[in-house]
Amino acid sequence: AIINSTISPNMTFTKTSQKFGQWADSRANTVYGLGFSTEHHLSKFAEKFAEYKEAARLAKEKSQEKSEMATSPSQESPAGELSSPLTPVTPPMENINGTDEICDTTPNSDSRPEPAQSALAFAHSPAMTKHWEAELEALKGNNAKLTAALLESTANVKQWKQQLAAYQEEAERLHKRVTELECQSNQTPVIKSQKTELNQTIEELENALRDKEEEMEKLKEELENMNDIMEQKDTLTQKLEETELRSRVLEEQLAGAEQRLEENQEEQENFRKSLRTLLELLDGKIFELTELRDTLARLIEEAS
Repeated sequence: AIINSTISPNMTFTKTSQKFGQWADSRANTVYGLGFSTEHHLSKFAEKFAEYKEAARLAKEKSQEKSEMATSPSQESPAGELSSPLTPVTPPMENINGTDEICDTTPNSDSRPEPAQSALAFAHSPAMTKHWEAELEALKGNNAKLTAALLESTANVKQWKQQLAAYQEEAERLHKRVTELECQSNQTPVIKSQKTELNQTIEELENALRDKEEEMEKLKEELENMNDIMEQKDTLTQKLEETELRSRVLEEQLAGAEQRLEENQEEQENFRKSLRTLLELLDGKIFELTELRDTLARLIEEAS
C-alpha cells in the first residue's frame, strides 16, 4: 500500500504501541497509521518523520522571511522623513450581550408587551444556534477521524487475532514436540539443543501474545472514548433542536406582538377621527350659540 501524505510543521507522530504509530492531516481530514515488524523500525521512522517535519518548518520560516522582506515599507515622505509602517487600528468591539443599553424592565399593567422586548430575546437565539452548530461541526470532524482510526484498528485487530490463533497453534505443536522429545529414552546433546531452541521460540511467542493483548486493551479504551464522544454529539444535537424550537416560539410571539401593535394603531387612528368629527360638531354648536346670544342681546337692547 502506498501512503501519500504531506508533512507540515504542525503534525505530530504518535506511538500508540510498541510497533504501531499514527499521525493526522487536518487539511485532508485524514488519520494515517503504520504498523512495523519491530520497535527499532518504528523508532527509525519516527526520527525520519521528525527530520522532515523540521525541514518543513525551516522552509516555511524562510518563505515567511522572504515575504516580509518583499512587503517591508521603504518609501520616503515628501518632507524628507521616512514613513513609518502603518499600524491598523482595531475598531472597538460591540457589546454582544447588549449590556451598554439601558432597558426599562418595569412591568406596566395598563400597556401590552412591546415588540422590541420580544425582538431582543429573539436576537440572542441565532447566536446560540450558531454556537451549537459550530461545536457540532467540530465534533463531526473529530468523529470522522476517530471512525477512520477505529476502522483501521478493527482491521488490525482481525489480523492480530489471526496471528494469535496461528501463534497458539504453533505453541501447541511445539509443546507436543517437546513432550515427544522428552519421552525418548536416550536424550542426545542434539535433542537437548533442539529443546532449548524450542523453549526460546515458545517464550518469544508468549511475549508476542502479551504484546498483542496489550494492544487489544488499548483499542478497547479508544473504543470507549469513541462512545463518549458519540454521547456528547447526541446531547449537542438535542440542545440544537431545543434552540430551534425556542426560536420558532419567539418568532410566533414576535409576529403576534406586531399584529397587536397594528391593531392598536388602527384603533388609535379611528379614535382620532371620531374626536375630529366631534370637535367639528362642537365648533358648529358653539358658533350657533354665539349667534343666538348676540341676537338675544340685540333684542334686549331694542326692547329697552
